[in-house]
Amino acid sequence: MSVAAMVAEFDDVAGWTADAVEHLGNRYAIPAACRGSASPAALAWLAEACELSTGTTLLDVGAGVGGPAAWAAERFGVRPLLLEPMQTACRAAARLFGFTVIAADGTRIPLRTGSIDTAWCLGVLCTVDDKAALLREIHRVLKPGGSLGLLVVVARGRTRLPGPEGNHFPTQHELATLLDRTGFSLLEQTTRPDDAPLSWSRRAEQVRAAVAARHHSTHAYKLAAHQSDQLTLLFRTRQVSMQLIHAVGVDT
Repeated sequence: MSVAAMVAEFDDVAGWTADAVEHLGNRYAIPAACRGSASPAALAWLAEACELSTGTTLLDVGAGVGGPAAWAAERFGVRPLLLEPMQTACRAAARLFGFTVIAADGTRIPLRTGSIDTAWCLGVLCTVDDKAALLREIHRVLKPGGSLGLLVVVARGRTRLPGPEGNHFPTQHELATLLDRTGFSLLEQTTRPDDAPLSWSRRAEQVRAAVAARHHSTHAYKLAAHQSDQLTLLFRTRQVSMQLIHAVGVDT
Protein backbone atom coordinates (compact mmCIF):
# COMPACT_ATOMS: atom_id res chain seq x y z
CA MET A 1 0.00 0.00 0.00
CA SER A 2 1.24 3.47 -0.79
CA VAL A 3 1.53 5.28 2.53
CA ALA A 4 1.30 8.64 0.75
CA ALA A 5 -1.91 7.66 -1.06
CA MET A 6 -3.46 6.32 2.14
CA VAL A 7 -2.62 9.46 4.12
CA ALA A 8 -3.89 11.71 1.34
CA GLU A 9 -7.18 9.84 0.90
CA PHE A 10 -8.08 9.20 4.51
CA ASP A 11 -6.19 11.78 6.58
CA ASP A 12 -5.47 14.95 4.62
CA VAL A 13 -8.95 15.00 3.06
CA ALA A 14 -10.48 14.42 6.50
CA GLY A 15 -8.91 17.56 7.90
CA TRP A 16 -9.82 19.61 4.85
CA THR A 17 -13.40 18.35 5.08
CA ALA A 18 -13.69 19.47 8.71
CA ASP A 19 -12.31 22.89 7.78
CA ALA A 20 -14.86 23.27 4.97
CA VAL A 21 -17.78 22.16 7.16
CA GLU A 22 -16.82 24.61 9.89
CA HIS A 23 -16.89 27.36 7.29
CA LEU A 24 -20.16 26.31 5.60
CA GLY A 25 -22.13 25.27 8.70
CA ASN A 26 -23.07 22.24 10.82
CA ARG A 27 -25.84 21.07 8.47
CA TYR A 28 -23.12 20.06 6.02
CA ALA A 29 -21.30 17.85 8.51
CA ILE A 30 -23.00 14.46 8.19
CA PRO A 31 -23.32 14.31 4.37
CA ALA A 32 -19.72 15.47 3.95
CA ALA A 33 -18.39 13.16 6.65
CA CYS A 34 -19.96 10.13 4.99
CA ARG A 35 -17.65 10.82 2.01
CA GLY A 36 -20.09 9.54 -0.61
CA SER A 37 -19.95 5.84 0.26
CA ALA A 38 -22.73 5.82 2.83
CA SER A 39 -26.03 7.29 1.64
CA PRO A 40 -29.06 7.75 3.92
CA ALA A 41 -30.75 4.70 2.36
CA ALA A 42 -27.67 2.54 2.92
CA LEU A 43 -27.32 3.70 6.52
CA ALA A 44 -31.03 3.13 7.15
CA TRP A 45 -30.75 -0.45 5.85
CA LEU A 46 -27.79 -1.16 8.11
CA ALA A 47 -29.43 0.49 11.11
CA GLU A 48 -32.63 -1.54 10.73
CA ALA A 49 -30.75 -4.76 10.01
CA CYS A 50 -28.61 -4.29 13.13
CA GLU A 51 -31.70 -3.20 15.12
CA LEU A 52 -30.11 -0.05 16.48
CA SER A 53 -31.96 1.62 19.34
CA THR A 54 -31.50 4.21 22.05
CA GLY A 55 -28.49 3.41 24.19
CA THR A 56 -26.93 0.88 21.82
CA THR A 57 -23.14 1.09 21.95
CA LEU A 58 -22.09 1.36 18.30
CA LEU A 59 -18.42 0.85 17.50
CA ASP A 60 -17.50 2.30 14.10
CA VAL A 61 -14.25 0.65 13.00
CA GLY A 62 -12.33 2.85 10.58
CA ALA A 63 -14.78 5.63 11.26
CA GLY A 64 -13.01 8.37 9.33
CA VAL A 65 -14.61 11.75 10.05
CA GLY A 66 -17.56 10.07 11.80
CA GLY A 67 -20.51 10.82 9.52
CA PRO A 68 -22.28 7.41 9.68
CA ALA A 69 -21.95 7.26 13.47
CA ALA A 70 -23.33 10.80 13.76
CA TRP A 71 -26.26 9.85 11.52
CA ALA A 72 -27.02 6.82 13.71
CA ALA A 73 -26.77 8.87 16.90
CA GLU A 74 -29.10 11.55 15.55
CA ARG A 75 -31.78 9.16 14.30
CA PHE A 76 -31.56 6.15 16.63
CA GLY A 77 -30.01 7.53 19.83
CA VAL A 78 -27.03 5.15 19.79
CA ARG A 79 -23.90 5.81 21.83
CA PRO A 80 -21.12 5.99 19.20
CA LEU A 81 -17.54 4.95 19.82
CA LEU A 82 -15.20 5.66 16.94
CA LEU A 83 -12.02 3.78 16.11
CA GLU A 84 -9.74 5.39 13.52
CA PRO A 85 -5.98 5.00 12.88
CA MET A 86 -5.46 8.34 11.10
CA GLN A 87 -4.68 11.15 13.51
CA THR A 88 -6.09 14.03 11.47
CA ALA A 89 -9.30 12.08 10.86
CA CYS A 90 -9.61 11.48 14.62
CA ARG A 91 -9.28 15.19 15.32
CA ALA A 92 -11.76 16.02 12.54
CA ALA A 93 -14.40 13.67 13.98
CA ALA A 94 -13.94 15.16 17.44
CA ARG A 95 -14.13 18.70 16.03
CA LEU A 96 -17.31 18.10 14.04
CA PHE A 97 -19.30 15.81 16.33
CA GLY A 98 -17.64 15.73 19.75
CA PHE A 99 -17.45 11.94 19.78
CA THR A 100 -15.02 9.78 21.69
CA VAL A 101 -12.43 8.68 19.14
CA ILE A 102 -9.86 5.96 19.78
CA ALA A 103 -6.74 6.38 17.67
CA ALA A 104 -5.95 2.75 16.91
CA ASP A 105 -5.77 0.14 14.19
CA GLY A 106 -8.76 -2.15 13.74
CA THR A 107 -6.59 -5.26 13.96
CA ARG A 108 -5.76 -4.35 17.58
CA ILE A 109 -8.81 -2.80 19.21
CA PRO A 110 -8.05 -1.54 22.75
CA LEU A 111 -11.41 -2.56 24.21
CA ARG A 112 -12.55 -5.35 26.52
CA THR A 113 -13.79 -8.62 25.08
CA GLY A 114 -17.58 -8.63 24.74
CA SER A 115 -17.97 -4.93 25.56
CA ILE A 116 -19.70 -3.68 22.38
CA ASP A 117 -23.35 -4.12 21.36
CA THR A 118 -23.01 -3.50 17.62
CA ALA A 119 -20.20 -2.71 15.22
CA TRP A 120 -20.04 -1.02 11.83
CA CYS A 121 -17.14 -1.21 9.40
CA LEU A 122 -17.97 0.83 6.31
CA GLY A 123 -15.74 0.98 3.24
CA VAL A 124 -12.77 -0.24 5.26
CA LEU A 125 -12.34 -3.96 4.62
CA CYS A 126 -10.89 -3.55 1.13
CA THR A 127 -8.15 -1.23 2.46
CA VAL A 128 -6.87 -3.76 5.01
CA ASP A 129 -4.20 -6.33 4.15
CA ASP A 130 -5.11 -8.75 6.95
CA LYS A 131 -8.89 -8.81 6.66
CA ALA A 132 -9.22 -11.86 8.90
CA ALA A 133 -7.36 -10.13 11.75
CA LEU A 134 -9.70 -7.15 11.52
CA LEU A 135 -12.84 -9.28 11.58
CA ARG A 136 -11.55 -11.45 14.44
CA GLU A 137 -10.91 -8.35 16.55
CA ILE A 138 -14.39 -7.03 15.87
CA HIS A 139 -15.79 -10.44 16.80
CA ARG A 140 -13.79 -10.38 20.05
CA VAL A 141 -15.11 -7.02 21.26
CA LEU A 142 -18.73 -7.72 20.29
CA LYS A 143 -21.11 -9.17 22.84
CA PRO A 144 -22.20 -12.74 22.01
CA GLY A 145 -24.63 -12.59 19.11
CA GLY A 146 -23.84 -8.93 18.44
CA SER A 147 -24.47 -7.50 15.00
CA LEU A 148 -21.88 -6.39 12.48
CA GLY A 149 -22.84 -4.03 9.66
CA LEU A 150 -20.47 -3.93 6.70
CA LEU A 151 -20.28 -1.80 3.59
CA VAL A 152 -17.88 -3.65 1.29
CA VAL A 153 -16.62 -3.14 -2.24
CA VAL A 154 -16.85 -6.62 -3.74
CA ALA A 155 -15.07 -7.73 -6.93
CA ARG A 156 -17.08 -9.61 -9.54
CA GLY A 157 -13.93 -11.51 -10.47
CA ARG A 158 -10.38 -10.61 -11.31
CA THR A 159 -10.40 -6.88 -12.09
CA ARG A 160 -9.04 -5.91 -15.50
CA LEU A 161 -8.20 -2.32 -14.57
CA PRO A 162 -5.95 -1.16 -11.73
CA GLY A 163 -7.79 -0.08 -8.63
CA PRO A 164 -6.82 2.51 -6.04
CA GLU A 165 -3.48 1.86 -4.36
CA GLY A 166 -3.78 -0.20 -1.21
CA ASN A 167 -7.21 -1.66 -2.08
CA HIS A 168 -7.74 -5.40 -2.32
CA PHE A 169 -11.35 -6.21 -3.14
CA PRO A 170 -12.67 -9.60 -2.01
CA THR A 171 -14.94 -11.63 -4.24
CA GLN A 172 -18.30 -12.68 -2.84
CA HIS A 173 -16.98 -16.16 -2.14
CA GLU A 174 -13.89 -14.78 -0.39
CA LEU A 175 -16.01 -12.45 1.73
CA ALA A 176 -18.40 -15.20 2.81
CA THR A 177 -15.47 -17.47 3.66
CA LEU A 178 -13.77 -14.70 5.65
CA LEU A 179 -16.87 -14.06 7.71
CA ASP A 180 -17.35 -17.76 8.43
CA ARG A 181 -13.72 -18.29 9.44
CA THR A 182 -13.70 -15.29 11.79
CA GLY A 183 -16.79 -16.24 13.74
CA PHE A 184 -19.61 -14.52 11.86
CA SER A 185 -22.80 -15.79 10.31
CA LEU A 186 -23.88 -13.79 7.25
CA LEU A 187 -27.61 -13.19 7.71
CA GLU A 188 -28.50 -10.81 4.88
CA GLN A 189 -26.96 -8.83 2.06
CA THR A 190 -28.08 -6.28 -0.49
CA THR A 191 -26.55 -4.02 -3.09
CA ARG A 192 -26.05 -0.49 -1.77
CA PRO A 193 -28.69 1.94 -3.11
CA ASP A 194 -27.10 4.27 -5.65
CA ASP A 195 -28.90 7.52 -5.05
CA ALA A 196 -29.03 9.97 -2.17
CA PRO A 197 -31.62 12.72 -1.80
CA LEU A 198 -30.73 15.94 -3.59
CA SER A 199 -30.51 17.83 -0.29
CA TRP A 200 -27.87 15.37 0.94
CA SER A 201 -25.83 15.13 -2.26
CA ARG A 202 -25.90 18.90 -2.78
CA ARG A 203 -24.42 19.57 0.66
CA ALA A 204 -21.76 16.89 0.20
CA GLU A 205 -20.85 18.34 -3.19
CA GLN A 206 -20.54 21.87 -1.79
CA VAL A 207 -18.04 20.63 0.78
CA ARG A 208 -16.09 18.73 -1.89
CA ALA A 209 -16.04 21.85 -4.05
CA ALA A 210 -14.77 23.96 -1.16
CA VAL A 211 -12.00 21.44 -0.50
CA ALA A 212 -11.08 21.34 -4.19
CA ALA A 213 -11.00 25.12 -4.50
CA ARG A 214 -8.55 25.43 -1.64
CA HIS A 215 -6.37 22.35 -2.11
CA HIS A 216 -6.57 21.29 -5.77
CA SER A 217 -2.95 22.22 -6.49
CA THR A 218 -1.46 20.17 -3.64
CA HIS A 219 0.17 16.80 -4.19
CA ALA A 220 -2.04 15.20 -1.52
CA TYR A 221 -5.23 16.38 -3.23
CA LYS A 222 -4.05 15.00 -6.58
CA LEU A 223 -3.22 11.64 -4.96
CA ALA A 224 -6.64 11.42 -3.29
CA ALA A 225 -8.44 12.43 -6.51
CA HIS A 226 -6.56 9.76 -8.45
CA GLN A 227 -7.62 7.14 -5.90
CA SER A 228 -11.25 8.22 -6.26
CA ASP A 229 -11.08 8.25 -10.07
CA GLN A 230 -9.73 4.71 -10.21
CA LEU A 231 -12.48 3.39 -7.94
CA THR A 232 -15.13 5.23 -9.95
CA LEU A 233 -13.84 3.58 -13.13
CA LEU A 234 -14.11 0.13 -11.58
CA PHE A 235 -17.74 0.82 -10.66
CA ARG A 236 -18.49 2.27 -14.09
CA THR A 237 -17.13 -0.84 -15.82
CA ARG A 238 -19.05 -3.07 -13.38
CA GLN A 239 -15.94 -4.83 -12.14
CA VAL A 240 -16.91 -4.13 -8.52
CA SER A 241 -20.10 -3.45 -6.61
CA MET A 242 -20.89 -1.92 -3.22
CA GLN A 243 -22.56 -4.42 -0.91
CA LEU A 244 -24.30 -4.00 2.45
CA ILE A 245 -23.84 -6.91 4.84
CA HIS A 246 -25.50 -7.83 8.10
CA ALA A 247 -23.73 -10.55 10.05
CA VAL A 248 -23.82 -11.69 13.67
CA GLY A 249 -21.13 -13.13 15.86
CA VAL A 250 -21.37 -16.81 16.66
CA ASP A 251 -19.34 -18.99 19.02
CA THR A 252 -16.03 -20.13 17.61
